[in-house]
Amino acid sequence: MGTAERRGAPGHDGAVGPGTRTGFEYGTGAVQERPEYRPLWVEEPARRRRLPDPVRTAAVRAVLIVAVTLVQATVAFLCTMAGSWLAFPMLLSSVASTVAATWGVLDVWVTRQVWVQRYGVISIPASTARALRRERRRARRQARSAERAQGRIRRRGQLSHP
Repeated sequence: MGTAERRGAPGHDGAVGPGTRTGFEYGTGAVQERPEYRPLWVEEPARRRRLPDPVRTAAVRAVLIVAVTLVQATVAFLCTMAGSWLAFPMLLSSVASTVAATWGVLDVWVTRQVWVQRYGVISIPASTARALRRERRRARRQARSAERAQGRIRRRGQLSHP
């Protein structure tokens, strides 16, 4: 009998009941009881929301440029200490890379600001705003029904024909 057949069998819901011997303790040859199922980890909500895609792309690009800049600066320093001919070209490329890294970091900042301006406002009313609107609607309905009732009372007092 396969697993699928056992799961479909009456009286077997796949749960491990108390006293059921299911596990095998390695090395001792003894069968042990398995405690109830406990997940390996517990999902926790994220503390901060994920960055929007354009901002995340700009941030990754900036991190890569800054990393390359730091490597170039380190190589330039080591070449200078060693007295290598490569020191001057590495120094020039480090300066150019520093300008590019500054641009990359500013790009992240500007992209984030633009994204917040375009898409940052979420137009979901807060529960307090909803409650206030409900109260105003209820007050308007009551005022209209009171006005209709007053109009009916006035009409009843008048004759339909002179």
